[in-house]
Amino acid sequence: QVQLVESGGGLVQPGGSLRLSCAASGSIFSIYAMGWYRRAPGSQRELVAAMAKGGSTNYADSVKGRFTISRDNAKNTVYLQMNSLKLEDTAVYYCNADRVVSERGTQEVWGQGTLVTVSS
Repeated sequence: QVQLVESGGGLVQPGGSLRLSCAASGSIFSIYAMGWYRRAPGSQRELVAAMAKGGSTNYADSVKGRFTISRDNAKNTVYLQMNSLKLEDTAVYYCNADRVVSERGTQEVWGQGTLVTVSS
């Protein structure tokens, strides 16, 4: 069974930085895209950033220039470096792995979520 394990959330002051990590485990042959979504209180889940296996990236306009996504394909791990954090970045951040090919076939997998709180 493929699982995603997230780490790195926490409390940070406005203007600060955090780094999220997400590692996929299981009998994985390949993962097309890995990325991060978030859900703020009272809002719908939204894409933050995603990276395809070939390296192409997609960012939400609200985080461009502040967040950087990176990926280690050999380790099936994705990272999100978040700088210049704002109060409105407060949310639960979810790791996503799209088109995961494993012994069980092809599936989309979500992590449990990690809370990021930006507060003074």
